[in-house]
Amino acid sequence: MSAQQRQAPWGGIAFLVVLVVMLIIGGVHTYNWMQDEQQAPVQVIDFSGQFEQLDVLRLERLIRQSQPGSFFALDVNDIHQLLEDQAWVYRASVRKQWPNRLKVYLVEQTPVARWNEDLMLNPYGESFNAEGKQLGLPRLFGPGGSEKTALEGFNAMQKLLHSRQLQIKELSLSERFAWQVQLVNGIEINLGRQEFIDRLQRFVDIYPLLTEQPKAVSYVDLRYDTGLAVGWQNDADNSQSKS
Repeated sequence: MSAQQRQAPWGGIAFLVVLVVMLIIGGVHTYNWMQDEQQAPVQVIDFSGQFEQLDVLRLERLIRQSQPGSFFALDVNDIHQLLEDQAWVYRASVRKQWPNRLKVYLVEQTPVARWNEDLMLNPYGESFNAEGKQLGLPRLFGPGGSEKTALEGFNAMQKLLHSRQLQIKELSLSERFAWQVQLVNGIEINLGRQEFIDRLQRFVDIYPLLTEQPKAVSYVDLRYDTGLAVGWQNDADNSQSKS
């Protein structure tokens, strides 16, 4: 074998080594470029959805503060979690759009009631924190974990009361799951623990007769197998009668 033939394999190996080194160097430079916000910034954060309470400018600042890197380095899963952690965000969808845009679709929470004063309930009986938002909603009270039960009871009662153009202002569910209701017109209704819908129906049936009385109704106690007790408003105190 000649000297030229012996050198040929080594020349090929040297070429491959040089090629691999160049590829590594190029890959490092490409990676650094992709991580450099100045080279590949997220220029636009595009929000969509219907909002009443959400401040999208504030949300944009949060996203940019939490993900200061480039378009390529941005983690959509982290942003998704960040957004759904916000009080008024019910659901969020996040995706990148080449070359420099972030698309964000938001579903805002829909509050239907206040819960224990400091929280709100959405239509699914899920509580969320929305401190400082006064929306004139009915107030619901109950032990922790009873949110769905309280809201289902409220909806059933409100549907029944609607036939008399009556609205619930406040509903309380005790630790023993006894129901009490205060209407917008000021009447307080004590329903007890059992058959509360049947008992409320008894109130709805007799309500027209109560409105014909010379005195205004203060409260109605329906914790009886039959009949009810009525407290009347007067200047001195409440008198009570049982029907």
